Amino acid sequence: MNPWFWAGKRVLITGHTGFKGSWLSLWLQRAGATLLGYGLPPPDGPSLFKLASVGSDMESVYADIRDLDRLQAAFDTFEPEIVLHLAAQPLVRVSYADPVTTYAVNVLGTVHLLEAARRSKTCRVVVNVTSDKCYENTERQWAYREGDPLGGHDPYSSSKGCAELVTSAYRRSFFQAQHGRCVAVASARAGNVIGGGDFAQDRLVPDVMMAIKRHTRPCIRYPDAIRPWQHVLEPLSGYLLLAERLWDDPQRFSQSWNFGPAAADARSVRWIVDTLSDLYGTRMHWDVDAGIKPHEAGLLMLDSSKARSALGWQPRWTLERALRSVVHWHQAYERAESIRRTVMDEIAAYEATGMAANDRVQSVQPECGVLWAVN
Repeated sequence: MNPWFWAGKRVLITGHTGFKGSWLSLWLQRAGATLLGYGLPPPDGPSLFKLASVGSDMESVYADIRDLDRLQAAFDTFEPEIVLHLAAQPLVRVSYADPVTTYAVNVLGTVHLLEAARRSKTCRVVVNVTSDKCYENTERQWAYREGDPLGGHDPYSSSKGCAELVTSAYRRSFFQAQHGRCVAVASARAGNVIGGGDFAQDRLVPDVMMAIKRHTRPCIRYPDAIRPWQHVLEPLSGYLLLAERLWDDPQRFSQSWNFGPAAADARSVRWIVDTLSDLYGTRMHWDVDAGIKPHEAGLLMLDSSKARSALGWQPRWTLERALRSVVHWHQAYERAESIRRTVMDEIAAYEATGMAANDRVQSVQPECGVLWAVN
């Protein structure tokens, strides 16, 4: 991320009251962007948006992504230059319970976002955040690349595959130069994101941290399932870098992109639970959920070589470093420390890690002239 690029840019973030949206909003506030958030009101109970006073330094419109008129009004009034679309129904198990809402939010919500961008006179860049689960997962032993088939067994995964198809259709139908106005539109696929401030139900890390706090035994559904775990700042750095590249060269970078962790950080659920408890300084016992469970993939990994070679992006933190950050955040929360300052300090530490890494590898950076197939 180049903070000089973002200073003064007019950026619209959908889903800004959520976990990832709150981290992204704080990072862009730190960079000096002018922000409008469009999303549902923060939920009752604890949320990163409220704890870190995210809304204190940005304008917010509390509305549903399914409301095209409200969304269009937000575009017309704010006149964004860059749009980062994070609003979604993000949970697999919720998608089984409520598939209609899942498809309406994740698919039709994407249509509404792109339609509002199409009608906008100021929008130059759109990054649509989907998911690693958009791929047709065959439980294979190698990582998925951007050109692999889309699919999805469950409604959530399927809806994200559909959102990718919608993005591709809008890009080719309306946003290319031959249609009279070139708007850079790309999609971004990340792994299983973790970090402080995630209070969502039915997610592994929040459930484990709550169990540690309450001295209870969490019930784990699939302890041997392997996922591409990564700290929330990893994919966010990819989204921001992608937006910068799209601004400079829309035709080249208007594609789909993976932002996953290093291969060594695709770890089992069992390993995550045990490592979190060790880092917290306790040995927590857990149980395996023996009940009837809906289908979830047992193995999923992402290949981010395209982002490495063409964008110059690479993950900065190991999974253990990411888990230490989660534990540090929760300890700060328990001590009633400033959550906004805690998050900003983590962002500063992440940026410093990136600068150090760039210094080490600058002399061996790959060529970035390869164009990859558009999905």
